[in-house]
Amino acid sequence: MTTPSAADGARPASPGGRAPSPAAETPDPAGGTAQEPPLLELRGIGKNFGPVRALSDIDMTIPASQVTALVGDNGAGKSTLIKTVSGIWQPDHGEILWQGRPVHLHSPKAAADLGIATVYQDLALCDNLDIVQNMFLGREQMKYLQLDEIGMELAAKQTLADLSVVTVRSIRQPVGSLSGGQRQAVAVAKAVMQQAQLVIMDEPTAALGVTQTRVVLELIEQLSNRGIAVLVISHNLNDVVQVADRVAVLYLGRLAAVAPIDEVDTASIVELMTTGRAGRVGAASGERAHAASQPGATPGTPAAGGAPGNGTTGYHTGEAP
Repeated sequence: MTTPSAADGARPASPGGRAPSPAAETPDPAGGTAQEPPLLELRGIGKNFGPVRALSDIDMTIPASQVTALVGDNGAGKSTLIKTVSGIWQPDHGEILWQGRPVHLHSPKAAADLGIATVYQDLALCDNLDIVQNMFLGREQMKYLQLDEIGMELAAKQTLADLSVVTVRSIRQPVGSLSGGQRQAVAVAKAVMQQAQLVIMDEPTAALGVTQTRVVLELIEQLSNRGIAVLVISHNLNDVVQVADRVAVLYLGRLAAVAPIDEVDTASIVELMTTGRAGRVGAASGERAHAASQPGATPGTPAAGGAPGNGTTGYHTGEAP
């Protein structure tokens, strides 16, 4: 699989999208810089349910501090993949590497102990408990053999403030009284308090209004700015283009393509989702490069990285049989 190299540098902000997150680099003994291993790497991951092959030879990386969008049609294998990464299901083939080291995620607790937190579509919050109680559920702080209510309240308030969550009236109000966007914020803040380095969000903007969707997208950007990697599963391609640094497309259990978000547009993503082919991948950057060459073009418009499939544009494509 081809991924952006350190020499590529950070990608320019795509029109209407967010500024890119720089790739992490470490000093090289030879005097240059060496690319750090990805936070999470999947190598040849396969998962079968009886005769049904849900995942086949998935090779994928999740860089630190970047937002990766995982998209695909219904039945493409998105839920199976995130449940495999979350430790709910173990892969039948392949291996999982965390910061360059092979790991075995035999349970959700094993994934959480590594720093992988998953925010599912139902959020797994208790409507009858308040925000503080939800954020510390199962991890309550004790002081003098009693619940440290003040300490937990201060920690919850600070975490929400760090994520720029300012729409919550009181951290002692029941979660059942919150809007969809506020509930997402509580679920994400709970993950951050668990020292998560990778937050997986399953359809975070599903059934949300425009205002609440904006709150969630801003929350995703806040996570990335804090150095936390985010894997977003979404059917809303407008949200994907707006918030993601890279996009991975699944087709019938196979990885059809992984590309920087400025190398694709919604039409090419839809083509990959429905056919597994990548005829338009790279077209978006090519069109912007053509526009940049015209008289009066704005300086800094990214140029095309190369012809699709030749390994110079920093994406990988594959076609399901």
